[in-house]
Amino acid sequence: MTATTPNTTPPPPQRRLLWWAYAALVLGVGLLLSVAELQHYQARGGPHPWEPFLWELSSVLIVGLLAIALFRWHARLRDQGAPLWRLLLGHLLGLGLFVLLHVAGLLLLRASVYALMGLPYQRDELPTMFAYEGAKDSISYLLFVFISEGLRLANAEQARRHELERLRSELAEARLQRLSDQIQPHFLFNTLNLISSVMYEDVQRADRLLCELATLLRQALNAQHSERHTLAQELQLVQPYLTLMQARFGERLQVSLNASTAAQGCLLPSLLLIAPIENAITHDVAQHLGPVQLRLCAEVAAGQLQITVDNSGTAPSRDTRAGAIGMANTRERLQASYGARASVKLESLGSGSRLSLSLPAQMAEATNLSANPKATLTAADTPR
Repeated sequence: MTATTPNTTPPPPQRRLLWWAYAALVLGVGLLLSVAELQHYQARGGPHPWEPFLWELSSVLIVGLLAIALFRWHARLRDQGAPLWRLLLGHLLGLGLFVLLHVAGLLLLRASVYALMGLPYQRDELPTMFAYEGAKDSISYLLFVFISEGLRLANAEQARRHELERLRSELAEARLQRLSDQIQPHFLFNTLNLISSVMYEDVQRADRLLCELATLLRQALNAQHSERHTLAQELQLVQPYLTLMQARFGERLQVSLNASTAAQGCLLPSLLLIAPIENAITHDVAQHLGPVQLRLCAEVAAGQLQITVDNSGTAPSRDTRAGAIGMANTRERLQASYGARASVKLESLGSGSRLSLSLPAQMAEATNLSANPKATLTAADTPR
C-alpha cells in the first residue's frame, strides 16, 4: 500500500468561499433553532437564556462536522464501485457511528460549558438520549446521503466537462498544426519546380532564386514557432516568395501590397496568406499570357481585419483546380481559429477575381511595423 502525500497547497478562492458559506449555513441553522427553543424555554420559566443556544448550537455544530465526514465516506464507497448491498451496509455502519459521535460530542461540549459556568449539567439518561437523537439523526443522515450523491454527480459532471474542453482544445491545436504543416510542402514543391525551369537558362539567376528560397524557408520555420503573428510579419514573410515569383514571370507579374498601420498590428494565423497568393500566381499568372496585376489590400473595419487579394488574370475557378488544397487549407484554418467570426469569399471581377478574407481584428501587445504600410512591388524591383 503506497502512502499519498497530502495536498498542502492553499485552496482556491472559490473553495474558501464555499467553506465560509457552509459555516454560515450551519451557524444560521443553529441560531434559528436556538431562537425557536428560547421561546419554549422562557415559557417554562427557564433561568438561563443561554441554555437553549448551547443545546441547539452544540448539536448543530457536531452534525455539521459529521456531515463533512459523511460526504467523504459516501464518496469513498461510490468511488470504490461498491455493490448496492455493500453500499447499504456501509451506510448502516456509518449511521451507527454518526449517532454515537453526535451524542458523545454534544455531551462533551455541553458538560464543558456547564462546568465553566459553575453549574451542574443535568442530562437525560443515555438510552433516552440515543433514542431521541438517533431518530433525528436517521432522517438527517438519509438527507445528507442524498445531498452527497447530488454533489458527487455534479462534481463528476463538471470534471467531465473540463476534460471534454481540454480534449477539444488539444484537438483544435493538433488540427491547426496539421494545417500549418501542409503549407510548406505545398509552396516548396512549386517553388523548386520554378527554380528547376530557370536553372538551365541562367545559372546566376537560379542561384539568386535559391538564396531567396532559403530566406523564405528560414522565415517560414521561424513563423511556425508561434501559432499567430502580426500582419506586418506575415507581409515580411510573403515578400521573399513574391520576389521568387517575379523573378520567374518577369514583367508579366506586377504586385502591390497595401496595408494600413492598424491592419499591420492585427494578429492572424502564421503563413495564412501564402496559399491565397500562391494560388493566384501559379494558377492565374501561369495560365495568362498577358501581364497580371496582383493587389493585396488590408484594413480594419467594424472590428474585423479585412484582407482582399485582387487578381486581373483569369476568372475564379480555383476551388475546382489544384489550388483547392490551398483554399481549403485557408478556410479550415480560419474556421478552426475563429469559427463563424471569420469568412472566406471568392468572387469574379469580370477580367479577374477577388479573394476576401475577414477575421476578428485582434491587436498584438507589441507590434512589429517594420513593413512599409504602403509598400508596392513591381517587376522592376526584382533583380535580374
